[in-house]
Amino acid sequence: MAKKGNRIQVILECTEHKESGKAGTSRYITTKNKKNTPDRMEIKKFNPILKRMTVHKEIK
Repeated sequence: MAKKGNRIQVILECTEHKESGKAGTSRYITTKNKKNTPDRMEIKKFNPILKRMTVHKEIK
């Protein structure tokens, strides 16, 4: 029997993109284990529009 999963799907959005004034958004969809990481995630990921690594935060 398989256990019920603790993993949920979350959306990560770039924090610097809105301030840049450029069109579009940089969003990534990923999963996290809610039991191990109850707080919101913050990860450095590549933003293809700004062409550099930026901080992406979890949104609701």
